Amino acid sequence: MISYVRGKLASIEEDKAIIDVGGVGYGVYMPRQSLSFLPEAGSEVKLYTYLNVKEDAMQLFGFLTRDDLEIFRLVIGVSGIGPKGGLNILSCMNPDELRFAIMSGDAKAISAAPGIGKKTAEKLIVELKDKVDIEDMLEHAAHGKEDRASVMPSADSDMQAEAVQALAALGYGSAESLRAVKKVSPECETVEDILKEALKYLF
Repeated sequence: MISYVRGKLASIEEDKAIIDVGGVGYGVYMPRQSLSFLPEAGSEVKLYTYLNVKEDAMQLFGFLTRDDLEIFRLVIGVSGIGPKGGLNILSCMNPDELRFAIMSGDAKAISAAPGIGKKTAEKLIVELKDKVDIEDMLEHAAHGKEDRASVMPSADSDMQAEAVQALAALGYGSAESLRAVKKVSPECETVEDILKEALKYLF
């Protein structure tokens, strides 16, 4: 098992990064969102990886954070979704957005990923809804435990969870509700304050 690779970024292709590790170039498939966060060629990078071994090939999938890798493992644990399907999902939404889509039952958002139909998305929701928790997700983002570019402000995670759920109840999509709450000022002290500011990003 290859847990991670660390080396110089040689180049970025359509769906993968080439990492030079001791003179050997590893082709690492990555979500498109993650590829956009990579530094310029020649910079040192560290990617958390999942090695997929098939009869005719070995494929290495890479992620910027352990959290990305963790949600990827959960997704491909759903029967009918392979590594390519998991990569497609995480190319369309980040792990936080996917978790909230699972918790809110938003199969439409998940099925927007190439190759993921409505039935597969619904199956993913059923199998993973007990494995994700919104408060843990918001707490994780609020304290910046991972180095993804966008993190949750430092307002209380319980209030953020309430705000996201309130926006979803008002009819806003799960992904856009979460993105809006992520943008609010850390100065917000109440759920009402968070909602007022988040709504500015939704209009």
